[in-house]
Amino acid sequence: MDAILDADTMMGMGFWLKLIKIIGLNIVLSGDNAVVIALACRTLPPSQQRLGVVLGAGAAIVMRIVFTYAVVWLMSISYLQVIGGLLLLWIGWKMMVEDGGEDEVESAGSLFGAVRTVLIADAVMSLDNVIAVAAAAEGHVVLLIVGLVISMPLVVFGAQILMKLIERFPIIVPAGAALIGWVAGETIIQDVGVKDWITTHAHWLHDYYVAAILGAVLVVAAGYAARPQHAHQQT
Repeated sequence: MDAILDADTMMGMGFWLKLIKIIGLNIVLSGDNAVVIALACRTLPPSQQRLGVVLGAGAAIVMRIVFTYAVVWLMSISYLQVIGGLLLLWIGWKMMVEDGGEDEVESAGSLFGAVRTVLIADAVMSLDNVIAVAAAAEGHVVLLIVGLVISMPLVVFGAQILMKLIERFPIIVPAGAALIGWVAGETIIQDVGVKDWITTHAHWLHDYYVAAILGAVLVVAAGYAARPQHAHQQT
């Protein structure tokens, strides 16, 4: 009897330890997602910002659960990450340009647009992250879902703090866009369709973070170039 109880206790401890591991991984790996959510929702009317953050984070969590089951197949599709990386470059550029404008954002459709931006970015940025989460879950579906759901308020809280900081420190916008560009550069060179060629002929793109740096610089430079002249004078 004692042996059975001890075994049950150990199984329970193992469950909670795995859950803590999954939550910890999500906190660490979702930092870039909080940046994307904050940047995408910052131009919404104040009455819609919190709803946009919650919807964006919630949809991203659901997508991450789905991706966890499909990630092996997704990662094997040639040039999918190249396309995803290019999408991230576009999202980073779009956020830079939108930050430079003074036009009012229309309420109709803007909430949907913010959530759509979060979903596109998270879809690309989560391809690598879900591998670590899936490994930590060790095939436990309930454990995976509970861990992701618990981590959602942390992402929401982080995004809301970032939005407030952006109002006081506008430099966070190009910094966040640079982070998106950095991830885009890394994503492109990790694609299965180009990875072997890069390893053989251009390994320095990996070794010295050249691709990531180029992605960050490209997004910020292109964003500043496309912003209205008055925005240059303000920043």
